[in-house]
Amino acid sequence: MRRTIHMVNLDPAAENFDYPVALDIRELISLDDVMEELGLGPNGGLIYCMEHLEENLDDWLTEELDNFLDNDYIVFDCPGQIELFSHVPVLKNFVEHLKHKNFNVCAVYLLDSQFMTDVTKFISGCMASLSAMVQLELPHVNILSKMDLMTSKRDIEEFVLFHYLLLSVHLALYTNAYIFVIGSYLNPEPRVLLSELNQRMAPQFGKLNKALIELVDQYSMVSFVPLDLRKESSIQYVLSQIDNSIQYGEDADVKVKDFDPEDDD
Repeated sequence: MRRTIHMVNLDPAAENFDYPVALDIRELISLDDVMEELGLGPNGGLIYCMEHLEENLDDWLTEELDNFLDNDYIVFDCPGQIELFSHVPVLKNFVEHLKHKNFNVCAVYLLDSQFMTDVTKFISGCMASLSAMVQLELPHVNILSKMDLMTSKRDIEEFVLFHYLLLSVHLALYTNAYIFVIGSYLNPEPRVLLSELNQRMAPQFGKLNKALIELVDQYSMVSFVPLDLRKESSIQYVLSQIDNSIQYGEDADVKVKDFDPEDDD
């Protein structure tokens, strides 16, 4: 990708990584230690750890980030618990701290592709994404992850038929002997979602279903980019969406390759 990338772990409960980590919150505080010493449960301990991080942003995080270069690409791997986005301001304040330090920041929300097989799961994922979008107030890229696990014809047929519109840019997904072309941007179709919800839920939930779908439709930014790790083109496309969100590389100098004109003789 021709860039320097640093991974920063912000999950105090993380155990193992398949990639090198440049900075790790567990060097500051770990969930296991908090639960053992303070007698807190997993959720309470996690919030305690993140609040401790917030209190040490200047002393611990800023000092470490100052070691990175201006054009370095930094990925912050955050805990997935939605309450950190919806109930406490820790990650909001963390983001504000980065912006105050002149970082270009983008939020990337990953939703498991298996959520597409059930409309109620999909709506739940949309609501969680929307909560993060509203709370963080950042450019936002929603990614439908683990597309490489959808290996059967039935999975892809359900994917194509399950509440999405085809857009102008397409991404080819190869599964077994079948090739299906679907939109790179996957936008929920409100009427189809509502119909599916009403079919699967009791009649008394009709008004609630309608309100939820209208909310998703109102925030038309809730759309998803598919990520298939088997396809380099898929990875590049996702990366381009993130780059556009943070305006990565716009300040870089244009490099002109050496060119020797051919001799007319």
